[in-house]
Amino acid sequence: MTPAAESAPDGATQPEQAAQVPQQVRQHVQFVTGRLAEPALRATLAGMAPGFAYTVTPLKITVAALMTTPWIARFLEVPANVDLVMIPGLCEGDLAPLRDRAGPVADVVRGPKDLREIPEFFGRAGRAPDYGAWDIEIVAEINNAPKMTRAEIRRAADEFHSAGADVIDIGCTPGVEFPSLAGVVQELTGAGYRVSVDSFDPAEIRTAVAAGARLVFSINGSNLEAARELAGTGTRVVVIPDFGAGTETLAPTIAALESWGVPYYIDPVIDPIGFGFAASLERYAAVHRQYPAAGLLMGIGNITELTAADSTGVNAVLIAICQELGVRAVLTTEVIPWAHGVIREIDIARRLMHYAVTQRQLPKHVDDRLVTIKDPRILAYTEAELRALQASITDANFRIFTDRDTITVLNSERFVRGTDIQAIFGELGVNEATHAFYLGKELAKAKLAITLGKTYRQEGSLSWGYLTPPDDVRSEHLRVTARRTRSERQEPDDDLPASPDAGGRKAP
Repeated sequence: MTPAAESAPDGATQPEQAAQVPQQVRQHVQFVTGRLAEPALRATLAGMAPGFAYTVTPLKITVAALMTTPWIARFLEVPANVDLVMIPGLCEGDLAPLRDRAGPVADVVRGPKDLREIPEFFGRAGRAPDYGAWDIEIVAEINNAPKMTRAEIRRAADEFHSAGADVIDIGCTPGVEFPSLAGVVQELTGAGYRVSVDSFDPAEIRTAVAAGARLVFSINGSNLEAARELAGTGTRVVVIPDFGAGTETLAPTIAALESWGVPYYIDPVIDPIGFGFAASLERYAAVHRQYPAAGLLMGIGNITELTAADSTGVNAVLIAICQELGVRAVLTTEVIPWAHGVIREIDIARRLMHYAVTQRQLPKHVDDRLVTIKDPRILAYTEAELRALQASITDANFRIFTDRDTITVLNSERFVRGTDIQAIFGELGVNEATHAFYLGKELAKAKLAITLGKTYRQEGSLSWGYLTPPDDVRSEHLRVTARRTRSERQEPDDDLPASPDAGGRKAP
């Protein structure tokens, strides 16, 4: 494990390794690493004080990230008492050769890409069996569907469904005819989607329900008779107050629906910020007390679409409110640019807030995927630790590190610290174009990390929560970034696995 190369937060899904960590209590874990990372790994494990025994196994290689699983399998010896083998997260290759090597008793997993995240890695794995449940459905509205082509509607429905939507809502436009409504609903239900229709027009409601829609937005005193026809169809309706009136007008509508046997959600209506937002939250609480057995619905798009703020935090708080107020479904959409991605965000938030409320746990250190602009934590080495690392380096390749406000670039001969990346580059003595390009790219990323408050990992993506892209395919991992003369070579290449390309080898 290289000091700055070991763990991923998640992105759209939880990290691959977090999903794969076996859940049983561990008795003895073997951590496989390289020579450079061994001191940092031992320090991390000592500070972690794990509830299991462990063995650190440094293999005969300087940079752990250059190991491949077949190469590890050639040299790794697994003690008889080990029941989990963890290799560095950046090691490439199938785990099958290692599992064969470890035998039937020990599991094999890739660890985090940054060894400093190993304590969190094991903590998250321990919570995994209790995490992921939810009880709030996501209804995703396709706005102004009558003005869209069938292909556009289908594409939007597919995207919303893949992002986590449970129901696809067909948003009709008042005054605009929608002759293809039945065909749209039939196509989507035929694809296995649950479909709702958003219209007060009794004719559009009848058409959509006949075609397979099973949720209707919305019903109040103005179109109540349209709901009478839904008895026995299994169609649910969303009840809202009469126009221009208060929640007292819900009672007669609800009484009629119950007498007809028509199931319903209650939507007291959330108002935008500046137009009664706080008062509307009070309405939800009051209605929940009045109708404790009824599921509530909240149109949270009224907030995310109408508030110029990053939607991740807004959705987290809104879903927390919904979880505590008995809201069982939310209506949202993705129209304005800053709201793109809200369906995925709500899908994450509903799991996090369900866990927090049902387990009486704070919604932190459980699932960090909604932390996108900043990082949940900044992992950094002190200058003293980096100078100690430099003392063990014998090659000319540059390593780049950041802390909260400083960038450090070092190799066996240079140790440069600062915040101005042009000034830093000027001290590195690099003139070859490809090396300069590589360092420029990495320094720009490091500068972004200290500007936003993020953890930098050389040759890895910055963490953007659920938006984090996969790391680039490594064509020249840990590539040579400086040149040394033949007389200055300190180490042979025979400790490297045969498969890495020349980019990972020492400079000629």
